[in-house]
Amino acid sequence: MELKKNPKANVGRNSNLYFAVGLNVMLLITYIGLEHKSYETEEIKIDLLMLEDQYDEDIPITKINIPPPPPPPKQVVTEAITLVEDEEEVEETVIKSTEVGQDDIIEEVVEVEEVEVEEVEEDVEVPFALIEKVPQFPGCKGNNAELKACFEQKMQAHLQKNFRYPKAASDLNIQGKVYVFFLIDKTGRVSKIKSRGPDQLLETEAERIISLLPKMIPGQQRDMAVSMPYSVPINFKLMQ
Repeated sequence: MELKKNPKANVGRNSNLYFAVGLNVMLLITYIGLEHKSYETEEIKIDLLMLEDQYDEDIPITKINIPPPPPPPKQVVTEAITLVEDEEEVEETVIKSTEVGQDDIIEEVVEVEEVEVEEVEEDVEVPFALIEKVPQFPGCKGNNAELKACFEQKMQAHLQKNFRYPKAASDLNIQGKVYVFFLIDKTGRVSKIKSRGPDQLLETEAERIISLLPKMIPGQQRDMAVSMPYSVPINFKLMQ
């Protein structure tokens, strides 16, 4: 004989439903617990302020008797009128106009002497790359290309010969490149020396080296002595 179960006695037939309902209830309780806000309450003590009746006190008005200012003193003005007889007749002076009209004749003749016109020589500056004949170092000869090459060689030799590192700059570990700008004028002398570098000590030394350049034969442009600007970099570097 087989045993048959009553379907109503099956306990696990609605377990999924109960599980889902229980899960939702727990989530709702958790959400309410997290979102619940509480505020600190302070005790407020309420006192009753008793105000007595205030009475306005009448302040008596005091009058101060100030005497009026004294009247200003009366000034008596006496004028003495004297009659003066006209004894001398005054002649009216007529001022003549100094303007010259068309009908006036100019009697004086002004002589104009001849003015001498002096020619002022302009100081023309021609760059190193465009000058027809560059300034000549003592000992340089040849055409313009040879003179340029000799000029650059002599310039490098002059820098190496007269180079001296400033002791103060060496102690302070100051180094860098100094650009020196100068002009070889139409007399062959070096002038207008300027420099730009990282420190005043190096600039002063670079200008000293350039100021020792010898007098040269000035550059020429169209068979006329002209000035030539030139710049040279001097590198100050300490050996490690």
